Order: sequence, then structure tokens, then C-alpha cells
Amino acid sequence: MDIDVEGIIQCIRQGDENGVQTRLQEFNKEYAQCFFFDTEERDRRKKRKLEEFRKNKVREYTDSDSDCDEYDHEDRGVILRQSLGIVLVRFIRTGVKCRLLRVALRTLRILSRDQKVLGPLLTDTALLTLAKLAGLTATDADEANESDSEFYDNIIASLTEARVSDDADIETSDPIDECLAYDDDAKSDISIANSGELDSISWAGSHRTSIHEMQSGGMHNKVLERGRRDRRESKMVGNEEEEEEEEGSGEEAQRKEAMKVLCNVVYNSTWAQERFSALRLMCGLTERLSSGVSGSSPSSVQFYELRLLFLITALRSELSTQLQQEGGASILTTSLENCLEVRWKDQYVCELDPAGPPISLEDSQRIIEILKILFNITYSIHRQEPSEDDAALYRHLVAILRICLMRKCLLTDDTDELQGHSVNLLTAIPLQCLDVLLMVPVQPNSEQCQGVNMDCVHTLLMFMERRLESGDKVKEKLTPILNLLTESCRSHKETRHYVKKHILPPLKDVSHRPEEGSTVKSRLIRLMTHLDTDVKHCAADLIFVLCKENVGRFVKYTGYGNAAGLLATRGLLGGGSRTSISDGQYSSDSDSDTEEYRQMKDRINPVTGRVEEEQPDPMEGMTEEEKEEEAKRLIVLFNKLSRDNIIQPMGVDEEGKLVPMSGLRENSLEEGQSESEHDGEVDEGKKD
Repeated sequence: MDIDVEGIIQCIRQGDENGVQTRLQEFNKEYAQCFFFDTEERDRRKKRKLEEFRKNKVREYTDSDSDCDEYDHEDRGVILRQSLGIVLVRFIRTGVKCRLLRVALRTLRILSRDQKVLGPLLTDTALLTLAKLAGLTATDADEANESDSEFYDNIIASLTEARVSDDADIETSDPIDECLAYDDDAKSDISIANSGELDSISWAGSHRTSIHEMQSGGMHNKVLERGRRDRRESKMVGNEEEEEEEEGSGEEAQRKEAMKVLCNVVYNSTWAQERFSALRLMCGLTERLSSGVSGSSPSSVQFYELRLLFLITALRSELSTQLQQEGGASILTTSLENCLEVRWKDQYVCELDPAGPPISLEDSQRIIEILKILFNITYSIHRQEPSEDDAALYRHLVAILRICLMRKCLLTDDTDELQGHSVNLLTAIPLQCLDVLLMVPVQPNSEQCQGVNMDCVHTLLMFMERRLESGDKVKEKLTPILNLLTESCRSHKETRHYVKKHILPPLKDVSHRPEEGSTVKSRLIRLMTHLDTDVKHCAADLIFVLCKENVGRFVKYTGYGNAAGLLATRGLLGGGSRTSISDGQYSSDSDSDTEEYRQMKDRINPVTGRVEEEQPDPMEGMTEEEKEEEAKRLIVLFNKLSRDNIIQPMGVDEEGKLVPMSGLRENSLEEGQSESEHDGEVDEGKKD
């Protein structure tokens, strides 16, 4: 990347604001869609090499010198970008015009995507300057003691010195070693130890070579991977150039750009996260959010305020706790209510117009950010007993989440994402507050069970089906909805009845294995043997709860082979009913069998859960002596495998858990000895 940094510096130094703006706009236009620098060019080069290799059928090793020349070119590009960042951080503190300030902030936003050039943005001065421009604080950053003339002279001298140093390195260094050293630096994270006194370092002056030192190892950074473009921006009509021309939006556009830079810096640097906490910028962010809630209409900056708040609460647990203690849940719930324009019919019942307009693009993205933040500050209280006030707040929130589940967004992908984050948040809310989902009165066209409105439960089931069919990121996308349905079915018998009717209808066809087919039940049973333990347990728990945690019924629907994992985990391999820790609200109804099932019941293989074809008797035609010899041979083989630790025979103890057979034998011998000793004592007592 060829940046005329010296030209920009000269324009700033001469006060040529038009020249600065023109050059920065050219840079912004060129690299607006660039989410990384070094790795992009490297990937292109690797692709070219691969194409040449496939074409020539031979790998050319003689190109290593030219490769390192390209690395050196990349190194110089990093130094140029670092220099540009240093200059712009100082420039935006000089009170430039609003339009030029926005252009400079946009350049910093592009640079902040690259972790290699974050150094100038990690000082307290830079963070406070950006925070002030974003409206998070009124604190002024400390003024630099160095004069403008001296500052720019030193920057230009640093660039010249770095260029000369790079040219010398190309001639004297081993290109292969330099390439390897470069890769090591690229793979390491930002060194907090090396950044400990970052604010005391002057970015120019007596530390002219600090730019080159940072690049060559003074500060280690990880290569910034390609990021996904913000869907909210990519779908919006108009471009950034038109946005700049909007009248009356200067300050708002400035705050938005500064907020975007802060988001990038906080996301890419643990040091910036720590300083964000130490500089108490969280308070300013919370105040901005509170004022936005009380405003008539949310500004376009609020989305980025929410995005920054999400990043901070996700990356810094102490700030998540701080937000929770300062009433963040109440503020965010109110903001969520405003975005959805909720109208209340009762204390915990919201009006829902099926024919109403879909949620707009901006509102849907803002709502999703709020849900993500609420999850960050509530997930730790799931199993806690909330106070009366907290319970009222969470019930209020659940009523709003019901609207999030039931309403549609302008785009189908946004609807799915909104429902996904709503489910995640519902799994984090105390269980006793979830009954609000069923409090809505039954309507003529409502799904219902035993007089209870099941519209929300039906929506959750449809959501689970879509996630099952997609098969994408199973653990991340499917386990939350499985957990939510499991807990709801355990706590509310009406929900369990409705879900069971949908997932586990009465058995009729038992000619196929339970895991075969495309039904919801078949897909869930296949997940019971999934490689991921969490996915396997979540799917098994849901079906087990639908069977009212009855082992016999569970095996009936899934087959013993599929059920063995959960039964072994819970110590139920020996049979029995639900576990002692269960607190499920189950009715006393029995599981009625269909006529088709009763006719085939005796022929069902309990392991596979289906009617098996009759197999020929392997002992047919053998005499009793031959059968005895075959049995002895099998015993010898099993003993040999056991002695060589190839297999370990297992059995089920009195608690229904799998244990080695050797342990069972020892226990049985000890019990036999204790019984014989007890019998002996009794006999002696009789003699006496």
C-alpha cells in the first residue's frame, strides 16, 4: 500500500485543510472495504503461487528472495500506516472543522481494523480524545509539550530513517530468516507487558525510531483476520459520501465515526479494554444510553453505542457486573420496549397485531444488540433466586421477549437472528419468570393446550425445527433452544403435553429404527449419539423430560442403544424412574399405546427400538458337546482380551451405573463375607 504520508504531513503542517481532506478522502475511498492489509496481499500471492504450481506441476523454490522483498514492502506499509495513525491522532485534537474531522476519523476507523497499527490509538490521550468526540466524556486529553513543527519534523525523520534501515536490512539479512521472524510477530498477540507504559512514550521527538521498533518486535501483534461487513451498513440506502452532505447531522456523524473507531480498538486490543475500564468510560456510555432511552427518537449513533457496550460487557466481566449493579437491565429493557413500541394490555401481557408492519432494519439491529448485552449481564443469575423487584423486572422483560419471538422483521435472516438471541436471553433468565410466556389469553386462532395459549411455544418449536434442518453450527445454534424447551417442559405440564404431541406422537410404525427418517423425533434421536457431548446431552434431556423421566418410556421411544448414554450418566442403566434431583411438574397420566404398537410390541428389539427380521440360530445343528466347547472358547478369548487391556468387561452396580466387572466381583465377595460373618455371629448367639 503506497500512502503519501509525507504529503499528508506537509499539508497539515502548512494548514492546507483542502489538501488534507482531498488526500484522506482518496485513501478512504480506496480502502473503505479493506478489512486487513498484510494478509490480503499474502493470500493473493499464495493463490498465484498455487495456480503456477498446478500449471507447471513443479514448485519454484527460487522465488524466496522475491517473496521476502514483498514482505519488506509490507513492512514499510505497516510503518506508513502507523505514522499516519500517529499524525491523525494529534491532528484531530487541534480543533479542525467538522467535515474534515469526520474524514480523519473515517481514516482512523479503517486503520483501526489492522492490529499492527493500533499503537497510536492505545494511549490514554488517544482514547480520551476519541471518547470526547463520541460524547462519552467531557475530559480533555493532556496536551503534548512538543511543538507542531518539531513533531512533524520528527515524524518525517522517522520515516526516512525507517526507509534507510529497511533498505539496509534487505541487503544484509537472510531473507528466509526474516520471513520466519515476520511470521512469528504476526502470530503473536498484543504484548501488554510491552505496552505497560504506552502513555509515557512520546510517539516522536526523542523516540524517533519507535515506529520501526514497534514494527520489528517492540510490540507484537496478531494479523487481523478478515471481518464480516456490518450487515446494517451494507443494507442501508446511500453511501458515505452522501452521508457527509446531510445537513444538520455534522455532530451526530462525528460521534458515530468516533464510536466506530472505539469499537474497533476495544475489540482488537486487550490493553484498550483495560484502559476503558480504568478511565471510567463505562459511566459515560451508560449515561448516553439512558439519555437515548428518554429521547423522543433514537439517534443513528445509538446502534454503535450499543455495539460498544456489548463488546465491553462481553470482554470484561467486571464491567458486565458493574452495568448490572447500576441498573443496566432496567435501562436496556426500557430501550427494548421503545424499539418495539410495545403497548400493554395487562401487567405482563403486550398487544400483538399479527397484521402489523414488520420491524424495520435499523430497529431490528438495535434490538439484537440490546438482547446480546442483556444476556451478558444476566446469564450468571439463571439458577439464583431473584428478589421481588428483580423478579418483577425479569417478568416484564419476558413479556417483551415474547413479542420479539412472535413479530417478523423486514428481512427473514433478521427474524431468525432476532429469535435466536431472544432464545439465548430466555435461557439466562430465572426459570420461575418464564411462566409469563403462557399468560396470554387464548384467542380464536391460537394454538392451545388444556386451555393455555401455546402460540409462543409453537413459535419456539418451529424455530427448533429450522435449526435442526439447517444443521449449521449445531452446538452454537441448537443447544440454547433445546435447553429452553427442556426447562419449560419440566416446569409447565401444559407445555410438555403440547411439545410431546409435536415431537413424540404415539408409536405406530416400528419397522424402522427411531433415528431413521426426517421427522423431528428422528433428528433429535440422531443427536443423542452426536460427537459433541453438550449436543448429545441436550437432545437426550429433552426427550427424557417429554417421557416424564421414565426409563421404560424413554427406551420405548429411542431404543436402548440410543438411550444408554443418558442412562449411564444419570445412573439409570439398571432401570428405575426419574432421578432424585428432578423437580419436574409431571401429571399422572399414562402413555397409551396404539393398536399397531401393541400388536408388534413383543417382537421389538429393545436395543434398536424396531422389529428385527428373524435371524437363523447360529447353534442350529450343533451337539451339546460342540456348544459347550464353543462357549469355553469364547470365554478364553474374552479373558485374553481382558488381561491384555484390549477390552474391559463392565457391569451395572446397585446404583445403576457402569462399573468394571472386577469391582462388582470384589463387592459381591465382601458382601458374601460380611453376610457369612453375620450368620456366624447369629449362630453363636443361638448357642449361648
